[in-house]
Amino acid sequence: MQSTPFFDNASPNPRFTVHTSAHQHQATSNLVVENLSVKYRAIEALSQVSFSVQPGRLVGIFGPNGAGKSTLIKAMLGLIPAINGKVLYQGKPLVDQLDQVAYVPQRSQIDWSYPVTVWDVVMMGRTKKTGWFQRYSSISRRLTTQALDRVGMIEFRDRAISDLSGGQQQRVFLARALAQQAEVFCFDEPFVGIDQKTQTIMFDVFKELTRENKLILVVNHDLGESITHFDDLILLNKSLVASGSRQQVLTQENLQQAYGGKVVFFSDAA
Repeated sequence: MQSTPFFDNASPNPRFTVHTSAHQHQATSNLVVENLSVKYRAIEALSQVSFSVQPGRLVGIFGPNGAGKSTLIKAMLGLIPAINGKVLYQGKPLVDQLDQVAYVPQRSQIDWSYPVTVWDVVMMGRTKKTGWFQRYSSISRRLTTQALDRVGMIEFRDRAISDLSGGQQQRVFLARALAQQAEVFCFDEPFVGIDQKTQTIMFDVFKELTRENKLILVVNHDLGESITHFDDLILLNKSLVASGSRQQVLTQENLQQAYGGKVVFFSDAA
């Protein structure tokens, strides 16, 4: 897969539609995905996926390998084309509001050899607010400092991003997302290859963002204890299996449909 430099950024089963009815969604700050489908050449990667999520909830996107989790996020943000469907935020197309979105891709898609410091990476989160080729304001510098401090990386501000551990690199990208002051946060497999300290910091920050009524989507694959951090889940296997609270989604029937066979998940998750 080509690496990425540091860039900015069939009808559904009604029992799996969450929280409110479709006509009510338009007047709210929900994120609404309707009948989203994606094909790679002749292969259908996502089929007619529909769900809605609320701000102020930490939402995990789960499913087996190849289920379309990353594809879903990328299609929602217009990074790959969809053959069908729409994605609305506050009743308007999400792709027309990307200045409100902070997106952190998978670490494997980032060129970590790019010659840039920790400070520069986080400052890039301020580019859309500042404008290209414009001098960063004192507000941007203050927000960058606060973001790095929040994730415990301020002492590394002058370090090259390539010199950091995987967990430290992920914390820097979390800081960049915070500096953007976005309303919608999308994280693609943020817990891969990181240490426990970084995971704890990330979940703490995610919870703070939900208290600020931000909308948080996190692609994850771990059905272990970390699943208890999520308020709501979206379970995929190319089409939507279930969405809603952990209690609604983490049933053996749903997990069987998504993963096949008997699936063991953290026993207190429901």
